[in-house]
Amino acid sequence: MASLPKKPRRDKELTGEDVLPEVEKIMASVESRLPQTKLKDFLEKKIGGLKKEKRELVGVFGHTGAGKSSLINAVIGEKDLLPSGDLGACTTVIIKVEANKQNQNYEAEIEFITKEDFKEHVQGCKKMFQNDADDQEENSDDSDDADNINHDDDKSQAVEEMSAVYGEQWKKILDNNNFMDKKHFKKIPEFLKSKKKILSFRTAEELSAELVKYTRSSSDEDEEVKRWFWPLVKCVTIRVPNNDLLQNVTLVDLPGNGDCNKGRDKMWKGVVQDCSTVWIVTEIKRAASEEKAWEILGSASRYLGNGGQCKHIHFICTHSDVITLPKGQSVVEAIRVRNKKVKVKVMKKFGEQRMVKRHFSDECFKVFTVSSTKFQDKELLEPADTEVPELQKILQKLNDNHSETLNYWYVSGAYGILSLIQGARCGGGDTVKAKVKEVLTDKMKFGLQEVPKSMQEATDALEECLKHGVENSKSSCDDVLESFLNPKGGGSGFHMTLKCVIDKYGVHTTRKGKHLNLNEDLAAKLMDSIDEEFRKTFPTESNPGPFNGTISSFSLDTGELIQNRKYKDVELQLEFLRTEEEKIKIELQETIRQRKKEMYSSLTTTIKETMQTCYEDAQKCEGKGRLENTRKIIRKHVDANKNTMFEKAKDEMMSKLENLKEEILKKLNDTMKESIERALNSDEQSLPGNVDV
Repeated sequence: MASLPKKPRRDKELTGEDVLPEVEKIMASVESRLPQTKLKDFLEKKIGGLKKEKRELVGVFGHTGAGKSSLINAVIGEKDLLPSGDLGACTTVIIKVEANKQNQNYEAEIEFITKEDFKEHVQGCKKMFQNDADDQEENSDDSDDADNINHDDDKSQAVEEMSAVYGEQWKKILDNNNFMDKKHFKKIPEFLKSKKKILSFRTAEELSAELVKYTRSSSDEDEEVKRWFWPLVKCVTIRVPNNDLLQNVTLVDLPGNGDCNKGRDKMWKGVVQDCSTVWIVTEIKRAASEEKAWEILGSASRYLGNGGQCKHIHFICTHSDVITLPKGQSVVEAIRVRNKKVKVKVMKKFGEQRMVKRHFSDECFKVFTVSSTKFQDKELLEPADTEVPELQKILQKLNDNHSETLNYWYVSGAYGILSLIQGARCGGGDTVKAKVKEVLTDKMKFGLQEVPKSMQEATDALEECLKHGVENSKSSCDDVLESFLNPKGGGSGFHMTLKCVIDKYGVHTTRKGKHLNLNEDLAAKLMDSIDEEFRKTFPTESNPGPFNGTISSFSLDTGELIQNRKYKDVELQLEFLRTEEEKIKIELQETIRQRKKEMYSSLTTTIKETMQTCYEDAQKCEGKGRLENTRKIIRKHVDANKNTMFEKAKDEMMSKLENLKEEILKKLNDTMKESIERALNSDEQSLPGNVDV
């Protein structure tokens, strides 16, 4: 007769890495011996659901030269892994860094954008070049303003991208319209085959030298640098061997405020929304006044907070070893005094960030003053003064907590499944089973009646907020639109910037990282109206909120039934139901986390859908007068739809909220009902025979 493992506890004795392989071996043995019965599919589904492949994401933001690459290298102990951003080079793609659990090599998995995305992007660049001469002639009397500079930046980026992929002959290739010919992609056949490219080397230095052409743009004008492949790359995942910090944690180097390529931009938003921790990296000498760092935090705050799952923001001030030495002080003493002052200034600056504070409390924000160079060189400063060890401790804690949680749920779930098998083989008596089933059914019925109550209160509160948001949006949308269509200082260059926005259906990121989103601007009042209430309803911090709270309070009280001696014959079946209840609650919490991101984003998405025909009409504008014609089309469309599109956005969000409530109730009911039926109706004839555990 099979024996059961000890009941799992939330401690390292039964949740550590050492116990997991043994339990996995047991479950593999059980699964391999399941007979062909009506219960086989049920047990296979339960065993298959034990393993969760999920990682903690730490997003790393910062402008070129801020020290992101050096910081990541120092924290993970790999000096030569990521090249630093000197000589004008900058990271252009998303780079994920995690542990290599398969072998001892340094590896990179390169994911390309789709052929369709690249073809569309090249055609957009062609249009920009073709229209540029006419546009300059039309606006020749007003050519030296900030927006013209922005246009020059966008054009310069397009030239850099085309020359990187096609070399010096890029103009001829675009003119001949053979830019998708496979001869241009001989060195990267994976791109045309929609496959990932794998690089593998014995050392970090070797991998870095090969990888640079897939990840970084450069101001260097020599031919070798030009023929790089970064414009074709969506994401690179680097895997590092023998690294304890990265076993369950992925560091993500995120470029700026999104990307001008729609495929990379979509991935950027998805990654940002999934980050549990964010590092904002900037140089210490202007940490409190550095506009780019605070702009990045401000523009990403909606994706991180109400639209995401971020719990911690770490503002990291780099190059802390660089200092002008005051008289009468040692270098180390001067650095320590300056670092304390900087932390105070940055915390004060955080308190002034109105948009960010809607999504995050002071407790979520922490400042670090870091010297990556001195930590690696072990010169001048003690390791503690560089604060790199503090960041390593944060990663280690994230890794350990994540590992412990995943291991616990695997072991706990396995214990429940084995309890079901053993309990059925031991019998239990039909009378007792029938009584317990009746008790559990009544408890579940009562619990399912209670679950919707607090959720409904939260739903009503959000709907009231949205109603105010609709009215505010209607009254302010004309001003919002005019501010977007006629920005201060707008002149000759703006017509091309606006064209980029229109061609990309309302969204454009300039080369210098300025993020333009007309859809989001129009939806801003709606989001503003719900930010506070939405955060209360779906908090990212410790407070569970009404949705997670009501799920946590749902219980079949299996623990009490287990303690009741008259139900001793079905104790093992009750243990299975206890673990099933724990599991469905965790799954529902994850469902809520994902659905709340979709709900919050739906306000902007619905506005974008309403604006789509307007963008398509404006895309047809050509030649002289294009700018003013584009403005007229947009104004006319917004004026005709402003009384309905904000209401539609509200209704869409409320529909998603109602769907979530129904999904929660259905999952709770269906999962627990099936589990009760299987646990109390199964016998030894429908379960596997002897299994050595």
